[in-house]
Amino acid sequence: MMTTEAGPRIAILGGGIGGLAAAAFLRDKGFHNDVYEQAPALTEVGAGLVIAPNAARLLRRLGVLDRFVERAVQMEIGWEFRRWENGTVLSAENLQDGCKRLYGEHTYAAHRADLLNALRSAVPEDSLHLGRRCVSVEFEGDQAVLRFEDGETVRPDILIGADGVHSRVRSAIVGPTQARESGICAFRALVPARKAPEFARRRAQTLWIGPDHHLVHYPVSGGEYVNLVAFAPAGASSVESWTATATLEELLDEFDGWDPRLVELIRSADTPGRWALLDREPLDHWNRGNATLLGDAAHPMFPFFAQGAAQAIEDGAVLALCLAEDPKSPSAALGRYEELRRRRTARLQEVSHGRSHINHLPDGPEQQARDLAYSQADALRANGWIYEYDPEVAVSASV
Repeated sequence: MMTTEAGPRIAILGGGIGGLAAAAFLRDKGFHNDVYEQAPALTEVGAGLVIAPNAARLLRRLGVLDRFVERAVQMEIGWEFRRWENGTVLSAENLQDGCKRLYGEHTYAAHRADLLNALRSAVPEDSLHLGRRCVSVEFEGDQAVLRFEDGETVRPDILIGADGVHSRVRSAIVGPTQARESGICAFRALVPARKAPEFARRRAQTLWIGPDHHLVHYPVSGGEYVNLVAFAPAGASSVESWTATATLEELLDEFDGWDPRLVELIRSADTPGRWALLDREPLDHWNRGNATLLGDAAHPMFPFFAQGAAQAIEDGAVLALCLAEDPKSPSAALGRYEELRRRRTARLQEVSHGRSHINHLPDGPEQQARDLAYSQADALRANGWIYEYDPEVAVSASV
């Protein structure tokens, strides 16, 4: 594989969280790269996300954590599970003390745009190419070839597919992948803090769980808003899109009969978005020739462990580290990256999938056993806390 004197020519397709994280970590290791994004401006649709210690450590290492926390909200309480009908607290974690002591960093909640802006601050403007819609990704032997709507063709030394759940790069690497309907749809909305009840303005990540449904809320945007994400049985109109919308009445209907305090919070929300959660099996390989995948293009996962963005950030850090260790053999570096990342992300895909059943149990013996386990189990393991050390998958501890 040919490289320039300055190193391999790296193209990143997709300027979302994963693409910008990869660009920033590669730059930190001395690699120039070009990010191609089809949108005319880098704006992040969606609403809130949780940045756990494994991702926050990497943001600090990248030098952008201080910028991020200007608008992020440090969580004091996390995984606060409440019963659907009356708000009884089943279990909660003290994140204020536990995270820093156990994992070296805090947990934050933020609007997606604030994370995107922090990552962008570490990427030179001349590396960003906006309004560049890729219409095909093909291989000429082991060489990935990008063709854009404006007629330009790009043949990079390394191609990184960070182009999301409908990734063209993934299709070129592994062929068409079939998504299955999960039977679950998600609603997302923001509530101005001035309209939100006091319990929702706390620095807490709260999950209300009940039959076939659950709802998560936490403050974002420096406390100006409360982010809501609700999960319910999917209807025929649900699609896999960040831009589809529902009506507030539809969201309220899903939580009819739940604790009146939660209903009051929902009633104060803006127009909710709604999208279907599609289920995809973990891939058995990510690489082909000089191309690889990261983030949702490689391992789309249900949001029930709040690790989608964190795993994309880890991908970018590990990929940059592998290329820095073996810059003259990009193919070997990509192989090492896949070896390090695929098992960890597959595990998280699987446990995130299983969480939907646990959260949505109907009232009855199984639900009662779950609630009793929440109240009695050791604090950090009661909620399936995923940041425990596992030497086989804890790659983030070393990047």
